Amino acid sequence: MTAAFTFPGQGSQAVGMGKALAEAFPAARAVFDEVDAALGERLTSIIWDGPAETLQLTENAQPALMAVSLATLRVLETAAGFSVGRDAAFVAGHSLGEYSALAAAGSLSISDTARLLRIRGLAMQKAVPVGTGAMAALLGLDYEAAVAVAAQAAQGQVCQAANDNGGGQVVISGDKAAVERGLEIAKTKGAKRAMLLPVSAPFHCRLMQPAADAMAEALASVTIRQPASPLVSNVLAAPITDPDEIRRRLIEQVTGTVRWRESVAYMASHGVTCFFEIGAGKVLSGLVKRIADGAVGISVGGPNDIAPAKDALAAAQQ
Repeated sequence: MTAAFTFPGQGSQAVGMGKALAEAFPAARAVFDEVDAALGERLTSIIWDGPAETLQLTENAQPALMAVSLATLRVLETAAGFSVGRDAAFVAGHSLGEYSALAAAGSLSISDTARLLRIRGLAMQKAVPVGTGAMAALLGLDYEAAVAVAAQAAQGQVCQAANDNGGGQVVISGDKAAVERGLEIAKTKGAKRAMLLPVSAPFHCRLMQPAADAMAEALASVTIRQPASPLVSNVLAAPITDPDEIRRRLIEQVTGTVRWRESVAYMASHGVTCFFEIGAGKVLSGLVKRIADGAVGISVGGPNDIAPAKDALAAAQQ
């Protein structure tokens, strides 16, 4: 197998995402209904009708993006003959997308995933008072240089490399003053651009430990099954299948670095030539081109994407 199924993270959300799929395919609509039932509210109306400010709230964006990804996957399974266990050499997801990947591979139920992501979103928002943390993108520096910038900027505060996205794009996260120092230091180290990100909390750094504790409690009572295809873990950039290890790595992920560049490179080095980005947006497909020479990123998020995805899977299997 030479295909991997990947799932986007926060920032890919947009009002109206998944609506055309749900209108065209009952299998997609059923996923949105299941998520609404699991949460006991009409998250679907926020996803499709907004307002954008409400959808962007971490507690809503996380389960919403998962719902769109799983609805898209169900259409690929029912209308295009996709099978995670048969067709995906690996599954992987960017931050919250890791939960989508696990649901896609049958490791978590959709209902449990929706509830976990609601808890995760609320806990991440509450972990740090608004305005005291920040995240910034450093463009044009490699990962090692960004780690050095973060270490220099910390000065007794928290400043860490949060996302190694690839293509010279690294995100740092931590105390706002430290991250702002990091911006200035990065510019002196040759960064092409260094800018604060419009996020509500400093994700994937030690300041998120209260959220990690909340996820440890939430995950302890959830059934996790062996995935149909190996999950390339954010914090390891290597595949895992053991349910106990999956649970442990999901907890570590809250405060740990999303090693996306290394994850894609690992999959490419193990024969993956076609990366399907399943759900909202095209961020991950764009990163594939920067990380893995010769690999193809295929974004699947609407009805018009289904037939081309089927053709691409057939080509990947030849």
